[in-house]
Amino acid sequence: MVVAIGVRYGDDETVRSLLVDTETWAVVGLSDNRARTAYQIAHYLREHGKRVIPVHPSKAEFEGEPGYARVTDIPFKVDVVDVFVRSELAGPVVDDAIAAGAGALWLQLGVRDEAAAARAEKAGLRVVMDTCPKIEAHLANW
Repeated sequence: MVVAIGVRYGDDETVRSLLVDTETWAVVGLSDNRARTAYQIAHYLREHGKRVIPVHPSKAEFEGEPGYARVTDIPFKVDVVDVFVRSELAGPVVDDAIAAGAGALWLQLGVRDEAAAARAEKAGLRVVMDTCPKIEAHLANW
């Protein structure tokens, strides 16, 4: 499925299910910089009951959760890998999510990689791309 830039990839039921039926989110690109969107959305997810695992080369802690350099370094399974990196850097992160056995992939607003999304879907991950949990919160009644 090829969709134009600026158009969400993923149907309403997939988005709703990821917001409502998941517990553990690995947020890739989450540093300790509170001014960054990744930090704000991670905090928002946490406010809505999600366990947020920070993934960043700095391995910065997030609200008591230890950080990891890569998704494949996380010693337990995550439900969703939420990607806050530029589109051109998303492919290797998606491959890590697949290798780690994540259940789903969420590429944030403005992040698109059709080939990586296709690889993830082929590997059995549910995929949402080019949107933000806060934008889609109405589907979860948040």
